[in-house]
Amino acid sequence: MDNTLFDLVEAQIVACRAVTRSLGVTEENLLFPYFLRPVHGFESHEHIRDFIHDRGLSVPGCYDGARRIYEQEKIRSITPYPGVVGTLARIRDQGLPMGIVTDAHSRDAVMRLEKAGLLPFFCCMVTYDLVKVKKPAPEPFITALDMLKSAPDEVLLVGDSPRRDIEPGKILGIRTVYARYGDRFSNGRSPVQADYTIDTLAELPGILSSLSGADE
Repeated sequence: MDNTLFDLVEAQIVACRAVTRSLGVTEENLLFPYFLRPVHGFESHEHIRDFIHDRGLSVPGCYDGARRIYEQEKIRSITPYPGVVGTLARIRDQGLPMGIVTDAHSRDAVMRLEKAGLLPFFCCMVTYDLVKVKKPAPEPFITALDMLKSAPDEVLLVGDSPRRDIEPGKILGIRTVYARYGDRFSNGRSPVQADYTIDTLAELPGILSSLSGADE
């Protein structure tokens, strides 16, 4: 979902800049690096609390106001990548069910998909609050297979993270598609051992067509 269907990282950057402006900090790019630290979790508001503390900005109501601005601006900035809506419509019209596997909580996932206009395309969703573990643990993917009533070799997994999407998918015997365009964190976006690599989601129907032909 995140960074595969829409650019969540860019939405977070925009939200972080809005927060720093609201706090009177003139350098707009100081907050987002806090979210990249291996503490709290990638989307935790505790990063904002740490930033406020480190900058000596703490005043009554400061943190609550900052996190509200962060969430409002993050959601406001979410839009699907070009071609995503048309691609999902094309896949849906072929009668192929689609599901979501995300580390986000269900409330956040629904809000993002609704903002992007993508929620109606998906028949099922696996979120952190459902399975209580995050990718690359196998449980989210196994749960998705159960929801789709499909065997691993009947499914195509599309993800932007080699470690959190592609690797666990391959371990489970699922064919994988590396969404290179959404990967901001792999060094040099180097090739990974996915079955397919795409630079836009619009390439996905072609892969599905080739697989359908191979199965005939």
